[in-house]
Amino acid sequence: MKNKLFLILSILLAAVLVLGACGSTDDETADDQADQDTEQNDDASGDEATDEEGAASDFSLAMVTDEGGVDDRSFNQSAWEGIEAFGLDNGLERGTGFDYAQSDNAADFLPNFNNLVNQGYQLIFGVGYQLANAVEQVAAQNPEGHFSIIDEVVEGDNIASVTFAEEQGSFLVGVAAALKSESQNIGFVGGVTSPLIKRFEVGFVAGAKSVNPDINVQIQYAESFADEGLGRSIANNMYSSGADVIYHASGATGLGVFTEARNRVENNPDAGVWVIGVDRDQYEQGQQGDMNVTLTSMVKRVDVAVQEVAALAMAGNFPGGEHLILGIEDEAIGIAETNTDAYTEEIKAAVAEWQEKLLSGEVVAPQTDDELEAFVEGL
Repeated sequence: MKNKLFLILSILLAAVLVLGACGSTDDETADDQADQDTEQNDDASGDEATDEEGAASDFSLAMVTDEGGVDDRSFNQSAWEGIEAFGLDNGLERGTGFDYAQSDNAADFLPNFNNLVNQGYQLIFGVGYQLANAVEQVAAQNPEGHFSIIDEVVEGDNIASVTFAEEQGSFLVGVAAALKSESQNIGFVGGVTSPLIKRFEVGFVAGAKSVNPDINVQIQYAESFADEGLGRSIANNMYSSGADVIYHASGATGLGVFTEARNRVENNPDAGVWVIGVDRDQYEQGQQGDMNVTLTSMVKRVDVAVQEVAALAMAGNFPGGEHLILGIEDEAIGIAETNTDAYTEEIKAAVAEWQEKLLSGEVVAPQTDDELEAFVEGL
């Protein structure tokens, strides 16, 4: 009897073990399948992320500076800040995804372009009209590449040209200069004589004479964008000749204008001399102790321009062969209002009125000497 009971229990136990083993195998198989599905989903998500990141990681851009250098606190620096911001915003790495090539003189332009091309950069900017010939040549030699020139128009299916309505912003700071000047004697310091810098000059003169047709405007060109010492010398002569506000459009040369103004204020806090900066807000360049000699700055958003062209190129819509003109209506030209002690509410209100006249077309800022002459005659 005992043997028979033992046999029955053995059979039942064996059956339980078999069923348990079968259930365990099914559960493990289901768990394994779930794990595999999860891994496949993770892989798919990873592929999608890789694809999205790839669009940015496969793109690269760089710039060639003009002779003023990347740290000119003006034109080149604004362009580089735009490229750097675009690179970081899109997960690009400095040196592979974005970079710049420094030019100490014109002889560096073409070699710098060729070096960046050889490094594989897909979009390369030439910052400044002086690089026009180099852009034209390198673009012709590399028809599959994308190039952009700032402040000049260069023909080419793989070249995007970007210029600004500098005369508009210069007109407005001319208004500010005339309203601020106590001597009614102001100055303009240009970099290299060219149609581009001429737009800064005549726009400034037109704005000032719109306020006072009899105001005296001293004008001198340094014929350099990189001679800080000469900029200071020119400013010294102008201030000594009675000017109390100087507008510069001269890149790093203009840093000397700030140096001279700061020096005069340091020696005499009541000197009453001012500088109008260019391309970016140059408020910091004017700080001298508790005072700041930067009245305002004509802000040209080169940083915005390079980012817009870069975004189009990365999206596959590079504007090759096109000429983009950016002005006040595009918010690419503006006036800095940082120095609220010097740039008073009265000046701000008057500038706003003249800006509305420019936007409406009631006033058209001149771009050449002939246009300026006609403009002044009509005042």
